[in-house]
Amino acid sequence: MSTDVTAKTPAPTPPGKAGPASGSMLQLLLDGMRRNMRQYGMLMALGLIVVLFAVWSGGDLLLPRNVSNLVLQNSYILILAIGMMLVIIAGHIDLSVGSLTAFIGAMAAVLMVENDLPWPLAVVLCLAIGAVAGAVQGFFIAYLGIPSFIVTLAGMLLFRGLTEIFLKGQTLGPFPKDLQELANGFLPEVGPDTNYHNLTLLLGFALIAFVVIQEVRDRKRQQEFALEVLPAKMFVLKLIALVSAVLVVTLLLASYKGAPVVLLILGVLVVGFGYLMRNAIIGRHIYAIGGNLPAAKLSGVKDKKVTFLVFLNMGMLAALAGLVFAARFNAASPKAGLNFELEAIAASFIGGASMSGGVGTVLGAIIGGLVLGVLNNGMNLVGIGTDYQQVIKGFVLLAAVGFDVWNKRKVGS
Repeated sequence: MSTDVTAKTPAPTPPGKAGPASGSMLQLLLDGMRRNMRQYGMLMALGLIVVLFAVWSGGDLLLPRNVSNLVLQNSYILILAIGMMLVIIAGHIDLSVGSLTAFIGAMAAVLMVENDLPWPLAVVLCLAIGAVAGAVQGFFIAYLGIPSFIVTLAGMLLFRGLTEIFLKGQTLGPFPKDLQELANGFLPEVGPDTNYHNLTLLLGFALIAFVVIQEVRDRKRQQEFALEVLPAKMFVLKLIALVSAVLVVTLLLASYKGAPVVLLILGVLVVGFGYLMRNAIIGRHIYAIGGNLPAAKLSGVKDKKVTFLVFLNMGMLAALAGLVFAARFNAASPKAGLNFELEAIAASFIGGASMSGGVGTVLGAIIGGLVLGVLNNGMNLVGIGTDYQQVIKGFVLLAAVGFDVWNKRKVGS
């Protein structure tokens, strides 16, 4: 007498389908987070830090005035972090940006305060000086083969010394009011009285529309090339989180004085460099030389030219950061820019850059900079001393780099 064993055997779950026990929303979330932990880990960490200090400070962290100050206080570090991220992706490092920031501030003061040069012309000249400084360093690194650590260490000493020489060891100011608006000003009021800053609301809603369209477009493009994408429910949750974050920040800024002018500058830089790194040929070449230089050379990538342009760009962004910093404090100081290079490097690594190059995003640099900025601001609000602040930030940087190493080993195993 035969027994029908196959009738009692449960049918296998088809590929891509979840069984009854594993098809829950929680499982989808966990799977999506596990596959994208590197991309979204620090974004979630930023959210947790904001919630922690918002509760700890009794809500002071999320006061509209404090949110505006958070943007203004960290604007120059975020500008430097964008350029530093590109340098690190290309497999290099730049130790000179803090000193170059101070040097450009000194040059701006000499041109505008001592020689009464019109501020628009002085700004253009300062940006050109920064570009030349970056290009010179890039030439030594790219074409003479001197390691970037050595070249930029020499640049750090050189620009710091030149700052002392041009300022004669003294603080020089004040700057023209129009230039001060670059770092401290807000967008003008327009439209009827709505108890909110109308222009900021308009820009915030436009940004929300842009984010949604860009995310949907990127997802469709990845699907067309048969690349792995987030599960649909996870993608919707991601959109909701992004839209909610932008909306909250927009309402907070609009309920105070509106969006700072420097925030628009940062927005242009993030969108521009984000597009360049995602879609432009030069962006793909930067990733290529940082990820695998021999393979990039065999593929026809002009690695020397790309490296040269990366450092030229870093010099120009350092000049912009120097102008913003000097304008914010309305004076050029010989001690300006101290440790700015370390803050920018830390922001890049916290934001997902890899020590070995070839990995990182512009948005990641901004997230890393905001993590440091919120930590600084939050710890000041709750009264943590500067000594303990340095210890905590050191642990955060170590954890971020340790996560990068752990993630690589897990992928490689």
